[in-house]
Amino acid sequence: MTTRPRIAVGTFMLESNSHAPVATREEFAANCYLEGDAFAQDWRAAHPRSPATVSGFVAAMDAAGGWDGVPLVGTHVGASGPVDQAFFDDVVGRTCTRLRAALPVDGVYLSLHGAAIATADDDPDGTLLERVRAIVGPSVPVVATLDLHGNIVRRMVDRASVLVAYRENPHTDMAERGADAARILHEMLRGMRPAAAFVKLPFIPPSVTQNTKRGPYADLIAFGQSRRDADVVDVSILSGFTLGDTPKNGMSVIVTTRNDPPKAARLAREIAVRAWSERRRYVPALTSLADATRLALAAGRDPGLPALLFADVADNPGGGGRGNTVWILQAFHEAGVERAWLGIFFDPALAAQAHRLGVGAAFRAQFNRDETQPLSGRYAADAVVEGLRDGHCVGRRGIAAGHAIELGPSALLRVGGLRVVVVSVRQQCKDPVFFEMFGLDLRAARSLIVKSRGHFRAAFDEFFPDERIVEVDVPGLTTPVLQNVPWQRVPRPIYPLDPDMAWAPPDGYVA
Repeated sequence: MTTRPRIAVGTFMLESNSHAPVATREEFAANCYLEGDAFAQDWRAAHPRSPATVSGFVAAMDAAGGWDGVPLVGTHVGASGPVDQAFFDDVVGRTCTRLRAALPVDGVYLSLHGAAIATADDDPDGTLLERVRAIVGPSVPVVATLDLHGNIVRRMVDRASVLVAYRENPHTDMAERGADAARILHEMLRGMRPAAAFVKLPFIPPSVTQNTKRGPYADLIAFGQSRRDADVVDVSILSGFTLGDTPKNGMSVIVTTRNDPPKAARLAREIAVRAWSERRRYVPALTSLADATRLALAAGRDPGLPALLFADVADNPGGGGRGNTVWILQAFHEAGVERAWLGIFFDPALAAQAHRLGVGAAFRAQFNRDETQPLSGRYAADAVVEGLRDGHCVGRRGIAAGHAIELGPSALLRVGGLRVVVVSVRQQCKDPVFFEMFGLDLRAARSLIVKSRGHFRAAFDEFFPDERIVEVDVPGLTTPVLQNVPWQRVPRPIYPLDPDMAWAPPDGYVA
């Protein structure tokens, strides 16, 4: 190993919902787009825009000794539809140009998601890995981190030296997995040669069953980690992104050993068999909108009852949802629910109108006047502007803690007994700061409605423990009711769409 290794660093992260609008250059730029020196400066910023995986990787590399980081392109957006092909091609082109100009390098680290699709490319993550591998050659370590919702294919495993997926959902371990990537990369620079085995299961677990604090996926992750020993570099069990609706859909198991392919294959198969045997445990437990409304009414009227959090899991921007379905808002407002707060509602036109009118203005709010997605719906109600912000904030808890977040021009509206936080940049409701920046104390809310599938749990747990969380069954682009999804391209048969199917992994590697 060289005394001061040169390591190229790049990021492309997108979780693609096949049924959501195309993810554009502008959407990425509103979240994070950095190149070269600007990317490198962000690595060590007090409140970086780069993902926590990069922060963790850089911190671990710094701690291990001197190194020279070579910044490529760093861009990400939480979740959206397929990425615009021209924009993705530009990202790959710029990444490759910078990498070629930096040669020779001793290694490459990429922070990827694993569930991206493009308008013409089903496997952008694999394409980026393939292009990078072609430039650096077969002997240079290429290590990548992945979201545990990645939809993995054989090409990704073959082109990377090691793939390391998150183990926690909500993703509070991103920095740790970045640090793992740095540790593994250093070990490879000292001569370790990894061997990876890959098993793909015909199984798409509903999103709300994939939490890792407790439940079937938590048990499976724990089992995988219990099988690690001195020969096993990493065990990654990726539940997959359900709503990708591509041939890549399905749970994946990746086991990496220190130059022991048979052991990697045996362990990957063992984990896959266990996962398949427990597939029937992955059953969503949702509450109807009518029952949720009754619960919220009671909480607002009786201070002796516990306050409740209502998760709009079918409209999760973190899974490609629009963040603007009106179904819970309309039901709670028309029923007369009191002391309920809703966040964050993505409606740039409504936020802009509130900013024009100013604090204290009363007006007729038209929710979703510019939205074209039919599942979002439209709703009109009398409202009062109670607060205005520019939308620049820093995450306080959970997956966004310490990281800069852009919400664009934002407004707090009072709509009957509800307060609604309206934003101009689509984000899931993943941090209390989205309410606190308007001076709201979450302890005063009797009902809190969040547009998020699960990451809110790591941020709002100081106010709402699991037993006070209600997952509501309403329409949306991220519904966990898989029978309601207009599937077109998932491989069939696949569980639970085909509940009576049989499957067993063959020996060796399975693509």
